[in-house]
This record gives sequence, structure tokens and C-alpha cells, in this order.
Amino acid sequence: MKSAHLLIATLTLIACNAYASDADTLSRIKSSGAITLGYQETAVPFSYLGDNAAPTGFTWEICQKIVGSVKKTVGRNDIAIKSQPVTGQNRIPLLVNGTIDLQCGSTTNNKERAKQVAFATNTFYTGTRFLVKSGAGIGSIADLKGKTVVSTVGSSNLLVLRRVNKERNLGMEIIAAKDNAEAMLLVQSGQAAAFGMDDILLYGQRAGSRNPGDYAIIGDAIQVEPFAIMLRRDDPEFKKLVDDTISGLMKSGEFDAMYKKWFETPIPPKGITLNVPMSQPLRDNMKTLSDKPAL
Repeated sequence: MKSAHLLIATLTLIACNAYASDADTLSRIKSSGAITLGYQETAVPFSYLGDNAAPTGFTWEICQKIVGSVKKTVGRNDIAIKSQPVTGQNRIPLLVNGTIDLQCGSTTNNKERAKQVAFATNTFYTGTRFLVKSGAGIGSIADLKGKTVVSTVGSSNLLVLRRVNKERNLGMEIIAAKDNAEAMLLVQSGQAAAFGMDDILLYGQRAGSRNPGDYAIIGDAIQVEPFAIMLRRDDPEFKKLVDDTISGLMKSGEFDAMYKKWFETPIPPKGITLNVPMSQPLRDNMKTLSDKPAL
């Protein structure tokens, strides 16, 4: 009987240690010698495929700085960086189950998602607007009454559009595309009258199109929301490292330089320029260093 109790206790201890190891991201990275970064393939300019089909972008670059901090903290300069493409639909499950350690894309920090994951200090602020064909006679959300509007699967924008559609009795047919590129194609082909998404991502899609002048971004922002890097919950040591890295970038002026690089100058692979100056909410957050979610 004692041996049975001892076996049960041992197995319980092993299970608890395994759980602790999974929860402790820095320990996992140190022991495995690798960190896995999730990225989106079409979220220009946050994370997307650039030259040589390799991940690049504003948030991706911030994550490289975080990796540098991780190497110093765990005392291993040989930590390998693995990349994992994610979508709006699978990014949270892949983070929760340990497939990725950081989600380096364009994810809205909101209360619903915070029930499953943690968010670092906010690094961008955006609002839901619409991309339409120029000359389509659409200048506001009211002009979309009864029309087909597309957004992307797993995005907070899809939920915002459904709520507003119901509240304003607009009768829009709201459909979901797998990613931003597919949503853009639906507008190009006339299968959707508008693409509702974070305005900064719409600017990226328009700038990267064959004829940017064929498209307009219209309407007042329905809801202003912060973007932030996602990480697993209940890992305060790793969150502090991530937040401290971002804080350091913001205080040193390096964050400003990175912003200008990705939002105000030509970016790969096509050399497009978004021409999006830093917003006042983001400037304010560089002082407050808040990870406050959207309402």
C-alpha cells in the first residue's frame, strides 16, 4: 500500500513539475534552446512575409528585441528563433497550447481575449473603418446599408461589425474571409462592397495593391482599440521581461525610430509607404506604458 501511495505521489509531483515548466516560459526556452514566434502572413506592416518570403514587420522587429532580452536573462546567446504562421482563428489556441511563445502580429488587446491570454504594453492604436472601391458612392457606414461587408475570421472587427449592424439596423450581410488578402480579393472582385478592418491594416492592403488609387478608406472609426503582443497568462516573470523591453524601447527613442521605419518610410518588399503618423493615444501610452484593453 505504501508503495502505491508513493507511486501516486511521485506521479503527481511529476505532473505538477511538468505544468510548472509549461507555465514558466523562460525555463522552457532555456532548456529547449529555442523560442517560437507567431506571425501573420498579411498583416502589413505589423507582421507579414517580406523579402525571401521571410517574416518581417513592426511587431516582428519588437519581438526580435524581446528575444535579445530573453537571451541575456537565461544566459544563452545560442537561443534559436523559430517562426510559426498563425491566423486570426488559431493564434490564441497555438499560444495557449505552447506551440508559440509570443504572438507578434496585429492583435487587439480586449477583455474577452484577456480571459485566455496576457497582453504586453500596448504598441499601437487603431479603429475599425472600411476599404471600398473609389467612386462607389460609399462614404460612411450608412451607405453600406443592405450591402455585403467582409472582415476576417477570428478578428475583433467581425464582432464589432455584427454589433453595429444590429444596433443600427443596417441589414448588412457580413461574411468572413480567412485573412486580409482574401478579404481584399472579395472587394476587388465585387463580391463584397467593403472590407471592415483596423484602419492601419486597410492602409497596408491599399498601399500594396496594384493600383492604390482604385480604393478608398472611409468612415469614422467605429471603435478605437489597442494592439499588443500576446503571451501566455499566469507567467508574471516573462510578462515583466516583455514589458520592460518595450518600455526600454519607448524611453530610449528606439521605438520612435522603429515606428517611422515601418509607418512613414518605404517598406519591403514593394517599397510602399503608408504615411501614417503616430497617433496621440500611442504617444500618450509611451508615457503611461499601459496594457489596458479595449472596452
